Amino acid sequence: MTHHDTRCDIFCRVVDNFGDIGVTWRLARQLASEHQMKVRLFVDDLASFQKIEPAVVRAMATQTISGVNISGWDAATAPPASLVIEAFGVNLPEPYVRAMAVCAPPPVWINLEYLSAESWVATHHLLPSPHPQLPLCKYFFFPGFTKATGSLIRERDLIASREAYQADNTEEALRILLFGYPNRAAANLLGAWERMPRGVRCLVPAGALAAQILMHASQLPQPSGKLAIVSSPFCSQADLDRLLWDEDVLFVRGEDSFVRAQWAAKPFVWQIYPQDAGAHWVKLEAFLALYCRGLDDDAARAVTALWHAWNAEDAGNIAAAWDAFARQLPALQAHAKVWANAMSAMPDLAANLLSFYRKTAKI
Repeated sequence: MTHHDTRCDIFCRVVDNFGDIGVTWRLARQLASEHQMKVRLFVDDLASFQKIEPAVVRAMATQTISGVNISGWDAATAPPASLVIEAFGVNLPEPYVRAMAVCAPPPVWINLEYLSAESWVATHHLLPSPHPQLPLCKYFFFPGFTKATGSLIRERDLIASREAYQADNTEEALRILLFGYPNRAAANLLGAWERMPRGVRCLVPAGALAAQILMHASQLPQPSGKLAIVSSPFCSQADLDRLLWDEDVLFVRGEDSFVRAQWAAKPFVWQIYPQDAGAHWVKLEAFLALYCRGLDDDAARAVTALWHAWNAEDAGNIAAAWDAFARQLPALQAHAKVWANAMSAMPDLAANLLSFYRKTAKI
């Protein structure tokens, strides 16, 4: 590996919630620890970053954590790295782009895009986008669920760690993680859980939905004793994986916990981040179509109905949708393992990204 093969600069803006920084931080750590890259991560919001990585010191302009140099946006000074990753189409600082343009050879510049199962992703993955004025070319890099995409972030030891961690579940109650955005259907979902003969222990990570759930729980006149609601503090990424591995059913949201739920190999419900004009529904349907292949008709219908009811905040239909989903849990658990195994049989996102980088840089 040559010297100019080892430096990588990653740029991330924390738009809202924690998906953007969550994905970027995982990638930065993996490039540093597994691929010996010298990684600089430029982030515009250290306060949000600190919530998923407690070691971050907000007041410190530059710091190194897990082998990654973390700096504020303004610290993006020359010389640029030989691999430059902008996360989710953020505009790089102009002085940095001008510095890239005078490098010989110029850096390999990658725009890491949002994850989607839509079919067009495969045809846009790795497409070049020449800069209108400067002698630079940016490449679109799409995560995804097929070999025609950049695949998913997966650390080298993730699956082995999960299998070593997941012990036999001796609890009688069904353990559910409820992580999402505020949802008008939540109270009726809790009602369905209260009626389950098995009993439910619901873990709610800190956030706006937790506040809504705990308020509802406090107003119940006579709890049946079948539903226990437990709140948990906002957790780091390492703790999130173990949290997911511990539960029986996972309600997750956004992009980062969506992918980690798949690696947990558990039945899950994804609350996709809402977009204007319902654009998110197309992405939701595309993933459902892919994920439900291999499920029998009843199981596929149950998954689809619950995902639709939760994402539409459909209070009228959520209870029936949950009951149908619960009846399919053994089949869904088996399918979750098959799906995770199929995804982990492909090269991971960091390996795919570096393979493209070396080919493009002719290293």
